[in-house]
Amino acid sequence: MKVKKAVIPAAGFGTRFLPATKAQPKEMLPIIDKPTIQYIIEEAVQAGIEEFLIINGKNKNVIVDHFDQSPELEIVLEKQGKKGLLQQVRQIAELADIHFIRQKEAKGLGHAIYCARSFVGDEPFAVLLGDDLMVSRQPVIGQLIQSFSLKGDPIIGVQPVAVEDVSKYGVIDYSSSTAGLYQVKDLVEKPEKEEAPSELAIMGRYVITPDIFPILAATKPGKGNEIQLTDALRQLLTRRNIYACHFAGKRYDVGNKMGFLQATVEIALKREDLAADFRSYLKTLI
Repeated sequence: MKVKKAVIPAAGFGTRFLPATKAQPKEMLPIIDKPTIQYIIEEAVQAGIEEFLIINGKNKNVIVDHFDQSPELEIVLEKQGKKGLLQQVRQIAELADIHFIRQKEAKGLGHAIYCARSFVGDEPFAVLLGDDLMVSRQPVIGQLIQSFSLKGDPIIGVQPVAVEDVSKYGVIDYSSSTAGLYQVKDLVEKPEKEEAPSELAIMGRYVITPDIFPILAATKPGKGNEIQLTDALRQLLTRRNIYACHFAGKRYDVGNKMGFLQATVEIALKREDLAADFRSYLKTLI
């Protein structure tokens, strides 16, 4: 079955970026001139996703506004003859069919995904976490969708991390691997490095089947007293195969200040309109 729908959890408080996120959603913090959540949606659109559900939180209506039409702004840009900017603004509203629902309580990622059950229905769906910004030739979620088309079972995006960093992630154990696709044997949420079954960490991209929802409904709060998606996937693993795709591409943790800065610098150095001047400037700092 084709993967046409995607869920993007965006209800967190963004406390690591306070005070900037006191009144502005962290998902709207820009990498240069584009909000991080727009990069995420563009990745999925390039992979063929047609419909999105953004799981929103309180005081995050600006996300809704960003993906809506802005007639007043368009009129001003048209009068000023700024055709390039006018086209960009219109394209945002035309990116995809985007829906919103509010997560009324901060109960964790698993609960946020459970809020999408009516939107998803009985279809497989993609999940993209907004803290994970991917830069790749082929969209990362597209790589997972391609693996799903081969296996028909849930796919988790993974990449190796340093041993000292495994406690920051969900980590997989696996029984076999073929061409970067691993059959998952177990998943552990934020293990201590001595207990980590591997160095393959889950990196914020999933293709999940709808049989996850009854499991999420019964999943008890785990680490951080939150309903963890990893715990629900462990239960799903007792009923069907789950695979992990070692995807190609660069992942930035833009929920982290250092990762946010790295993404800003490296993406700027790839842009034709900025690269030469910005590179020259950076050389003056060395």
